Amino acid sequence: MSLMPGISHPAVGIDARDVQKVFPNGTHAISTLSFSIDPGEFVSILGPSGCGKSTLLRMIAGLDRPTSGQLQLRNDSDSPAVSYVFQDAHLLPWRNVLRNTELPLELSGQAKAYRRLRAMDILKQIGLADFVDAYPSELSGGMRMRVSLARALITEPQLLLLDEPFAALDEITRQKLDELLRELWRRRGMTTVFVTHSTAEAVFLANRAIVMTSRPGKIALDYNITLPEERDSQLRASAEFAEQTGVLFATLEGSGR
Repeated sequence: MSLMPGISHPAVGIDARDVQKVFPNGTHAISTLSFSIDPGEFVSILGPSGCGKSTLLRMIAGLDRPTSGQLQLRNDSDSPAVSYVFQDAHLLPWRNVLRNTELPLELSGQAKAYRRLRAMDILKQIGLADFVDAYPSELSGGMRMRVSLARALITEPQLLLLDEPFAALDEITRQKLDELLRELWRRRGMTTVFVTHSTAEAVFLANRAIVMTSRPGKIALDYNITLPEERDSQLRASAEFAEQTGVLFATLEGSGR
């Protein structure tokens, strides 16, 4: 039986009200940005380069703070479990796949036997059960990103934040990881916020997309994606998928001017 059938505690909501971010050098990154994300939603964030997408994600994670306005996590816990996946896998080269995956549990003081079982379970879920003894230098880019994703999920996060994690991968690998992430989200139910430049990726993954304007970033479009809950590669060739991708692309094209 799987040790990790889904999260054991409620997902978190996110409330942003008139959030602004101005850096000490005077760069106005985000301007009067307001939105709410319900617990368990999968939301993609798109926008032109430099519009403040990553800055917003860092503020949601608590790694940075707004200059003004309010950005709060809505949850019963004082310190909800949050995991962050970066564009680079950031694996420790001297640790194999298993030990990289179990690192968060090791840092939190969990017993070795327990964290090994948890790591093996999540690695099986993401298709890396045969590579537990491999080191990062022996893995492809897609496999390294799978390990990074496994490491983020092993703590059973209530909120999963991803900053263009698949951007550097080839198209086929990227699509396979999109399908994997979507299925993991459906099984586990954590609130997920995914930053991307790809309109097709945003539509495939999310139930909602927020498109930001060029800097200082504001919301150009808050769009509900109306596609089936179960999504596969064939969906990408459908007229419905093309139509909704087109809506995001037109907004993105206009917001970058």
